Amino acid sequence: MTLNKHTNVDKENIWKNFDFVLMFLCIAAAIFGIVMIASATQSPTKYVLVQSFALVLGLAAVFFLMIADYEYLAKMSKYLYGVSIVLLVLVLIPGIGTEANGARSWFQFGNLIGVQPAEFVKLFFIITFAKHIASTGMLLNRPKNILLLLLHLGVILILILLQPDFGTATVFFFIAFAMVFVAGLAWKYIMMMAGAIAAIAPLGWFFILKPYQKNRILNLFHPENDPTGSGYQVVHSKTAAGSGKLFGTGLFNGASQYNNFLPERHTDFIFSVICEELGFIGAAVVILLLVAIIVRCVQIGLNARNDLGKYICVGVAAMFTFHLVENVGMCIGIMPVTGIPLPFFSYGGSSLLTNLVAIGLVMNVKYRSKVINF
Repeated sequence: MTLNKHTNVDKENIWKNFDFVLMFLCIAAAIFGIVMIASATQSPTKYVLVQSFALVLGLAAVFFLMIADYEYLAKMSKYLYGVSIVLLVLVLIPGIGTEANGARSWFQFGNLIGVQPAEFVKLFFIITFAKHIASTGMLLNRPKNILLLLLHLGVILILILLQPDFGTATVFFFIAFAMVFVAGLAWKYIMMMAGAIAAIAPLGWFFILKPYQKNRILNLFHPENDPTGSGYQVVHSKTAAGSGKLFGTGLFNGASQYNNFLPERHTDFIFSVICEELGFIGAAVVILLLVAIIVRCVQIGLNARNDLGKYICVGVAAMFTFHLVENVGMCIGIMPVTGIPLPFFSYGGSSLLTNLVAIGLVMNVKYRSKVINF
């Protein structure tokens, strides 16, 4: 039996608590995603190679995290939070951060590799915020603790909104809310939060949101009013999704790939391609696969050995849930277009790597949910 003070894991018996179900679901989703990315692009070699490399790297990260005790990682929360701030500040600096689609949110390395630091900051935030909540214990609802938690979240949100990336900021807010809700946030604070959002929303509309962001929200209701301009993506995404009917047109046979009928087919609108080429059946399989991953994360959280593990799993499940709902919703025209990727399916090495590292955290909690005696 081989033990390490920072890992607290029996490496010879690591497979006894390895969650093969969750691992199978994630690998199946990632491989399915690579196939759909290849089908969504006319020259798929580059995209398939990048996504496949991210998959291999992500699987290696999963196994690494299995032997790095999440409690030890949580003890480094101050450093992880500091790294998060540094990354989000650096990406705002012209010449260091790269602007794309109206937001300065990328580090670009050559023509092949682009990294979105906010994706990795999500993981750091889940760890640090879980640690912060767990440290409050039964005193979560003390005003001082609530204010400190808001500050913890607020600094991250402000830096992301400066990019500006409203969609990603919303993901962080949803993760934080899910975690404090499970921790027992008092309803008075929930009502106060709802009231504050309602009061701030008009200010956000007039003074924070950019014109293109406003158009995305307006297009949610009437995309046909500007079908060749701001409503173009929504109209053509709905058309592509609806054209698949029950069984779809078949892999590599989607008509939306021609003449740039549907932009960002392999990234933001990969679900529309799935609906088009695999029909309702294929779309249902994708949704069920992702829901199964989310449910498994929640189950592991409920059986965690402590609150810290539970909050980490809830944070990961919340991240996947928001991405799933928002991406599917924007593809079928019931949510605004925000550029939020579909977990495991949308093209993006940093996104897939983030998803797998998040699964590694959950697997870490699962391994330590049961005490093995020798």
